[in-house]
Amino acid sequence: MVLVRATSGGTTGLGWTYGAPAIAHVVTGLLRDTVVGGPAFDVPAANGAMSRAVRNAGRPGLVAGALSAVDIALWDLKARLLDLPLVDLLGAARREVPLYGSGGFTTYGHERLAEQLRGWAGQGFTRFKIKIGEQWGARERRDLERAEQARALVGEDAELYVDANGAYTRKQAVRVGRTLAGLGVSWFEEPVSSDDLAGLALVRDAVTADVAAGEYGYDLPYFARMAPAVDCLQADATRCGGITGWLRAAALAQAHGLDLSGHCAPHVHAHAATAVPNLRHLEWFHDHVRIENLLFDGVLAPDGGVLQPGRSGRPGLGVTVRHEVQERFRVPG
Repeated sequence: MVLVRATSGGTTGLGWTYGAPAIAHVVTGLLRDTVVGGPAFDVPAANGAMSRAVRNAGRPGLVAGALSAVDIALWDLKARLLDLPLVDLLGAARREVPLYGSGGFTTYGHERLAEQLRGWAGQGFTRFKIKIGEQWGARERRDLERAEQARALVGEDAELYVDANGAYTRKQAVRVGRTLAGLGVSWFEEPVSSDDLAGLALVRDAVTADVAAGEYGYDLPYFARMAPAVDCLQADATRCGGITGWLRAAALAQAHGLDLSGHCAPHVHAHAATAVPNLRHLEWFHDHVRIENLLFDGVLAPDGGVLQPGRSGRPGLGVTVRHEVQERFRVPG
């Protein structure tokens, strides 16, 4: 995690992204002087100025993560200056944000997988996602066995999702997807590489599960190219230009008749998700939940598989950095 603080008049907003520590140097070296001194309320203007400032540096990757973290911090700051939860600043299209439990890594044995899935079920979750595509598709039989185990663990009425992280070839993804249909799998994430748009469209048309992708989108043109190839568009505010970029990606998805699903970083997305009428759900990703619970006070707790951001009345994103961990996890530089 790379954490950004934006301060105005003694009030501080927080934003973050997940990636290499070099992201911090992009914030301090390319973005800080572009933002400092500007109006705290004009977040889209700051986002545009940052986008212009990094044009020659190259927008995707580390640079996009840095820009996103700053944008998130600016939205948090604006809401805090107005003493509003971010949901109230943006305006809610919904008050409850549906979640799916996400983890089920291919390194897990049966007992660890069972522990995780049962833990989410105990919190009221009805949607569960596991990873498949072990060893870049070389263990197809084990992938299917793990999906069978997951279905047995969550029961017949739960929604079961799989994420191949782009591991399969096109024909392999179709073969696996058709077998997964017998297990009632309704979400097939990145069955082939997200760079293979023709392959995504081919798999989408050949399987019954919804094909989803988009987590590696860094700008709107990426989402515009991907939208015709998927059933549900994913976007990650910590990569795609912050909350500003994420809301624009949601509008683009809606223009294509698609839902949007938030990728990872649940406490970044929760408030913005309430403003999106075509939201499918947010990813309650095991690793990011663990990190955000460790670093922040004011974290959200799932209730029946949903979040209700803003109920506490805390301004902004509603979280603050725990004093006891600020220095412990700081990277020198």
